[in-house]
Amino acid sequence: MCFTSTPRGARLARRLVSHRLNDWGHPYTTSVNETLSLITAEFTANAVRHGHIPGRDFHLCLTLADGAVRVEVTDTCTEKQPPPSPPAADSLSESGRGLLLVEALADNWGVSPRQAAPGKTVWAELRVQQQGHPLVHRVAPEPTDVDLLLITSSLLRDDHGSRPEDASHGGRRQ
Repeated sequence: MCFTSTPRGARLARRLVSHRLNDWGHPYTTSVNETLSLITAEFTANAVRHGHIPGRDFHLCLTLADGAVRVEVTDTCTEKQPPPSPPAADSLSESGRGLLLVEALADNWGVSPRQAAPGKTVWAELRVQQQGHPLVHRVAPEPTDVDLLLITSSLLRDDHGSRPEDASHGGRRQ
């Protein structure tokens, strides 16, 4: 999916990953869901902060295949590349620890050039146990316009604890 290169776009991407993982059998409070949501938050925040080019969006791809979940965030900035291994964080700095977290949490991560256009893709993989789903290649399906409206409306709610299943018929909450 494509998201605006804004803090709100980053937040929506993180929440979408959490919802999709829940749908794939990794509930919101599991370590898989929380870990991949944190990694997605870091990648999308970096795409907004360091990879932002005015008028350009970032892309998110989430896949489940062969016992691993892979999250990819692609932006259009080629100049600012993450280092191959994160530098030690300055204890007085207010930033600079995100990729250290990714390195500690992910089984594998890296950066690759964006295919067929300027930019880069930052990706991470996490091995997962089967959670009631057969281990088949899964890619989030291309959403329809109705799917996008429903997802967006549920993600834009002001109360951060809401889940799509909280809604009753007609989109009204009980």
